[in-house]
Amino acid sequence: MSATPESSIALPPAIPRELELPPPFPELSRPRATPLSRVPLRSVPGPLLPAEGTLFPWLERRFAPGEATLWVGPNSSVDRLLGALYAGSASVGGRVSLLEGANRFDPYRIAEGGRPLSVDPGALLDRIRIARAFTAYQLVALVDGWAREARRHRPTLLIGHELPLLFESDEVPEEERVPLLRHVAAALRTVAEEANVPLLLTLAGGPSRFPGLTEVGPRLYDVVRFRPRAGRLSLLAYREATECLLLARSPGQHGLEEFGPVTAAEVMAWDAPPRRTGKRSRSG
Repeated sequence: MSATPESSIALPPAIPRELELPPPFPELSRPRATPLSRVPLRSVPGPLLPAEGTLFPWLERRFAPGEATLWVGPNSSVDRLLGALYAGSASVGGRVSLLEGANRFDPYRIAEGGRPLSVDPGALLDRIRIARAFTAYQLVALVDGWAREARRHRPTLLIGHELPLLFESDEVPEEERVPLLRHVAAALRTVAEEANVPLLLTLAGGPSRFPGLTEVGPRLYDVVRFRPRAGRLSLLAYREATECLLLARSPGQHGLEEFGPVTAAEVMAWDAPPRRTGKRSRSG
């Protein structure tokens, strides 16, 4: 996806008032959090995303340092827009710290997505530090170490991709599921506030799948709901009650369409080297 005029991205007027924010998002109407008393980690000055076009400026207004933004919607739509976010971030010199909970990070497709913005595929991937968990307990350990990772490598954007998914496994006892997720939610707040950069959380089923997120988790700055329609994708942002409409491209142009499935690389911990795997990355 590109932020150039040929991407056919339209931004209609504010959506009707019937899209008032429903519970459980009370944090959105509260004042910003008081800055930490200690000096927070500062990322490299500059924009989070490119200023050209309509999509990237619209997305950037959905983020705030030290707070969380939720993307809620079908995995296929969310994952494709994530690819555009990676490319846009890299094109302005940003660095992404990604915690992957669904084993759907596809390095080949992500690298290819940078070409419309003239981002070298290798350089794009070099700007994404990924930690991948395969069990709920591994994910808890990675979240606990995320603040330390952010202090060392100073990302400009934190992304937690489908973190509750692993806790829905039969391997996690029912009595442990909610306490573990509440622990993860509290740890995410610490990470966002200490790093003082935006945190993006993707949740296919919404925050109801993430116990503790709205009680002890990071402060919620905005919620964007993805609504795919025939030939278009509607993004509804609750904070300002606005909509961004992504229209289908002309035949032959690459936009929201999938690239072919490929074999992904795995990363078990922040500093672990990538290794090849026989598993295929799951399509959204």
